[in-house]
Amino acid sequence: MNSFGKKLRECREAKNLSQKDLARLLNTSYSVIGNYERDEMIPSIEVAKNIAKILGTTVGYLLGETEEVNIFKNPAMLNRFNDIEKLDPENKKTFALRCRWVYSGS
Repeated sequence: MNSFGKKLRECREAKNLSQKDLARLLNTSYSVIGNYERDEMIPSIEVAKNIAKILGTTVGYLLGETEEVNIFKNPAMLNRFNDIEKLDPENKKTFALRCRWVYSGS
């Protein structure tokens, strides 16, 4: 599993941002970004949220809670998952079976 710093750098570079660019967007210095990327410093929760928003990812991804960079970034999909979660157990089971049927190509 990659560290916060490695994931931060990976996402920053994927957005073609320099450390100075990201620092400017966060209203901080590029040396702070370097410290984050070397895992010498950990950002506050609010700063981590801002970093994730700027880089188009999630705090969970940056923290290593998931390997999926853009998981649940689409609000419409997140709402659908929330709707599914509200289903009673029998309807959840039916939904899961139908999804398996669709994805199996039947």
